Amino acid sequence: MITVHHLNNSRSQRVLWLLEELGLDYEVQRYERDPKTSLAPASLRAVHPLGKSPVVTDGELTLAESGAIIEYLVDRHGQGRLVPAPGTPERLRYTYWLHYAEGSAMPPLLLSLIFARLPRGPMPFFVRPIARGISDKVMKTFVGPQLRLHLDYMESELGKATWFAGEQFSAADIQMSFPIEAAALRGGLGASRPKLAAWLERIHARPAYQRALEKGGPYEIIG
Repeated sequence: MITVHHLNNSRSQRVLWLLEELGLDYEVQRYERDPKTSLAPASLRAVHPLGKSPVVTDGELTLAESGAIIEYLVDRHGQGRLVPAPGTPERLRYTYWLHYAEGSAMPPLLLSLIFARLPRGPMPFFVRPIARGISDKVMKTFVGPQLRLHLDYMESELGKATWFAGEQFSAADIQMSFPIEAAALRGGLGASRPKLAAWLERIHARPAYQRALEKGGPYEIIG
């Protein structure tokens, strides 16, 4: 039996969605973030040494990392579903977006979160204006331009096909959901990126996405 070690408001929501798309039986082991720090509980380290989510167990196998989990589940249990045929241009795009989601799209989003929180952190009152100045400078000169660059790139790529790998929905779209939802939460889409907004509407309307929300509980990306 596949078990998803599911942390609330986390990347593991994507794994639940994939399992629902594939129609597989699975169990959910729930973990809750610390309400003050938003960190995962220490009990997750009993499952995987890094103590982070997502983690799945399947028999004797324990596997972490969203991309690796998605590849494993599609290859082991997908029976050819949600992945383009080998040797096709769509398969190459599929592989690219599967890795791009965490390797390229998420770093500037994480930096945006860190520098947005920096001025609100505990510090002496006389240091706060300095922290705010540093944060504003980094956001203006580096993080903001990087975010716009990646969002514009994704918008243009969705102009080539309905889904990220091509005209068929694939597991690459599931993997891409977290960074794009995070960008939408932080106001990075807007009227200038209608294709990304329409893509979000399409994935949110999928029955399997809705079932995954029911299984995983309330879902709000930490922002």
